[in-house]
Amino acid sequence: MADQIPDELWAETTWEGNRRAQLRRALELTLRERLQAVEDMMEVAQRFQEMRSRRNAPDRGQGTAD
Repeated sequence: MADQIPDELWAETTWEGNRRAQLRRALELTLRERLQAVEDMMEVAQRFQEMRSRRNAPDRGQGTAD
């Protein structure tokens, strides 16, 4: 059947198979691409931290009147 998925792709559907495929792709990156990926991940982590800080900050516009 022409619609069947090749065995190589089925191997990537397991947790371990997917992890190995990710490692293979990462090893193909150049040093420049790896450094760019690290910088991108740092930006995402900073944005998540900012979102978390905003969510936990007290709402300045809703003070209580005494």
